[in-house]
Amino acid sequence: MKKKFTFSVLLIFFGILFMDSVYAHCPLCTIGAGAAAGAAVWLGVSKVVVAMFIGAFAMSMGMWFSRIIKKKYVPFQKTLIVLLIFLTTVLPLMPIFKAIGPLYLSFIGEYGITYAINYSLISSLFGGFIVFISPSLSRKIKEKRGRLIPFQGTILTLSLLIIAGIIIQLSI
Repeated sequence: MKKKFTFSVLLIFFGILFMDSVYAHCPLCTIGAGAAAGAAVWLGVSKVVVAMFIGAFAMSMGMWFSRIIKKKYVPFQKTLIVLLIFLTTVLPLMPIFKAIGPLYLSFIGEYGITYAINYSLISSLFGGFIVFISPSLSRKIKEKRGRLIPFQGTILTLSLLIIAGIIIQLSI
């Protein structure tokens, strides 16, 4: 049993070591989003902010895994993989991070109307959106500057998530 485990670990290690290139969204972003969510729980940050980091983590994982399958089997294959990974990561965790609150719409009806919404779900979608647009923003910054800052995509993604998390935390 130990020999099989050791062989598997060595095989994975040498496989990673001798790869000539990696076509992933950003493994550092994925690890960073997951670590940030874990740290937020440990620090007692709002459930809504933690859900935003979970959504960011799920989107990053989805974008990463969507590039693994090279052959196209179905239309919109990458989009479906991203959506599947996002949903199978966020939805099972929603009971843990659930934060239900009011959404008052004053312009509907004579006195307005109030809906109960899941702030955590909206926040997860927002975190996923930040991770989704970060590569485009990074490319635009590179075009403007003419060169790339080392780890620019990771720095940009984590900075946007942290800024959004601080804003959400202070507003709730």
